[in-house]
Amino acid sequence: MRVLYCGDVVGRTGRQVIIDRVEELRRRLDLDFVIVNGENAAHGFGITPEMCQAFYDVGVDAITTGNHVWDRREIVEYIGDDARLLRPLNYPEGTPGIGAHVYAARGGRRVMVLQVMGRLFMDPLDDPFAAAQKALLNHRLGGAVDCIIADIHAEASSEKAAFGHILDGRVSLVVGTHTHVPSADCRIMPGGTAYMTDVGMCGDYDSVIGMEKEGATARFTRKMPSGRLEPAEGEATLCAVFVEIDDDTGLAKRVAPLRTGGHLAETWPDTN
Repeated sequence: MRVLYCGDVVGRTGRQVIIDRVEELRRRLDLDFVIVNGENAAHGFGITPEMCQAFYDVGVDAITTGNHVWDRREIVEYIGDDARLLRPLNYPEGTPGIGAHVYAARGGRRVMVLQVMGRLFMDPLDDPFAAAQKALLNHRLGGAVDCIIADIHAEASSEKAAFGHILDGRVSLVVGTHTHVPSADCRIMPGGTAYMTDVGMCGDYDSVIGMEKEGATARFTRKMPSGRLEPAEGEATLCAVFVEIDDDTGLAKRVAPLRTGGHLAETWPDTN
């Protein structure tokens, strides 16, 4: 099985690179399942139902979010009716939506996607480690599901690394989101789980993590409010991680970053 996980989509240019490239990527990489983190899709803050549908229309199978999940009011009513849109699993009980779900992939295979949000330098949610462990109790690789993708939306690389080691051998891929900067540690861990601390973003890298440079830098240099941050509107780079999964074990056979377009050096996974 081949899965592509696309990083945080930021603003209009980030949305457009997903809409323009996902169908091509599905063909070129012979993908079975595509996941996108969409929490910054709506002008940098949140996502709308219409944007979700636009992603589904081009072949996105599931959308994860993060700390900006509730930035658009309409999502509060919408998210409970769309199992393809996930919010972090470790929100308190009673929060709308779900943080884990099993989806049908090509060929009838079953893909579980779960997302948690870290707590270091983030909102003090419930324990992400305990939430993930609970979600996995009845979902074993090679048994109830053929593949498990676990996203940790977190600020601290240490928290992401700890999450990866705890789930090593139990999931197919642990991928970090939120910092918008792709890390250089894409690898398969000793237990067979693919890992990447942060997949990066789908957005304009001639920016400050996707936002226009002038307003963002002023916040650091002047220490004064500079108005609402605006997404950068230049050419976007699509940042993703590709993982090929063993059909018998559900563990990773191959993992590699994918970056195309915009300002970052292009890199493609070897699929031969």
